[in-house]
Amino acid sequence: MPETITILGDGAMATVCSILLTRGGHGVTLWSAFEESIERLLQNRENRRYLPGVRIPAAVRLTANEADCFDGCTMVVSAIPTQFARGAWKRLRPHLPPDVPIVSVAKGIENGTLLRPTQIIADVLGYTGRGGAPACDWPLAALSGPNIAAELARYLPATAVAAAADEALARRVQRVFATDWLRVYTNTDIVGVELAGAVKNVIAIAAGIIDGLGAGSNAKAALVTRGLVEITRLGVAMGAMESTFAGLAGLGDLITTCISSEGRNRHVGEQIGRGRRLEDVLGEMSSVAEGVSTTRSVVELARRYRVEMPIARAVHEVLFEGKDVLEALSELMSRDPKSETTAS
Repeated sequence: MPETITILGDGAMATVCSILLTRGGHGVTLWSAFEESIERLLQNRENRRYLPGVRIPAAVRLTANEADCFDGCTMVVSAIPTQFARGAWKRLRPHLPPDVPIVSVAKGIENGTLLRPTQIIADVLGYTGRGGAPACDWPLAALSGPNIAAELARYLPATAVAAAADEALARRVQRVFATDWLRVYTNTDIVGVELAGAVKNVIAIAAGIIDGLGAGSNAKAALVTRGLVEITRLGVAMGAMESTFAGLAGLGDLITTCISSEGRNRHVGEQIGRGRRLEDVLGEMSSVAEGVSTTRSVVELARRYRVEMPIARAVHEVLFEGKDVLEALSELMSRDPKSETTAS
């Protein structure tokens, strides 16, 4: 049964979602917080800033008006970068229809609060659990996995995971997003799926640094493998299922992000590995590299849950503490010998 879907955001993933959902026969509205963005899109239906050469289908309604963007909608897709999600949702909250399912496609952890995207939405919507912690009382889901936006826009085959605590909602999201070039699986471990999607961006920065240094395939394979150990370690400590991190949202997304030439976070790391300053690299990018800000949150989560994450710690030192990349790599390689199966 076709849905009427409102997509929030005007970036690459929002654009791709508009294509996927229109192709699936759904009615789509795309909302941007910026009128000038909508005006540019209306000129030729091409998202030249974030996804040049890709056209938004003519059937997609484009608007910057939050008062009418939810008209008739039966599902909302939140494609707003994590660090900006709270502000956007505060603006949109008064206009949101009650109990309409919300699907987040963002990958990050909010600085300060250390909340995942669906938790940010739950917090803004005013739903709280034990001890005042945000809880997903509203129907919330996450769509994640190895899905580089530019490849999806070229109709290249891909997979994704629809995660929700409510299995029926996960299956509904699965049906909505599935196309002949995107196969969607379900998972009830929304904690693990969102954490995997966020933390893998930190590891991708490290993988990019390895590329920028020209350290070789052996080093990169070791980095990705031990990075997955760190992601899993943190996720399990926070209540996620260990099996989630061996799946598409974990290992699958990590591999894609660490090897793709189109990955923003790997690109940032590569440029830093070549000796460039973080501020200069970010200043020339049109899209958000979520892993940069997420690194701060991941290191704080590791401290809070007493989890050993040496790669994430090294990325933080390089990005924000002025450590030389060669020194950071040397320190990782010279850590005390351990068994591969130990917890640290």
